[in-house]
Amino acid sequence: MNRNRLLWASRRGMLELDLLLTPFVKLHYESLCEEDKIAFEVLLEQDDQLLFQWLISRQILPDKSFCRIVEIIRAAHFKSDL
Repeated sequence: MNRNRLLWASRRGMLELDLLLTPFVKLHYESLCEEDKIAFEVLLEQDDQLLFQWLISRQILPDKSFCRIVEIIRAAHFKSDL
């Protein structure tokens, strides 16, 4: 998926998700390996409420294939907050 489409897909119905996902695409997506890029694109297909819960660690991820990309997004967000 090209960068513009990713930015569009990162704009969600929740401001909280926008604040996590849009900066991630702008600052970190290009540096991901192909496997992580694919995982991120699939992650964006998930429901906003589930995605939000996964990203703020309130719900255990049922699909282990998302664990790595969720951790990468969290680390990138917290690193940028420092």
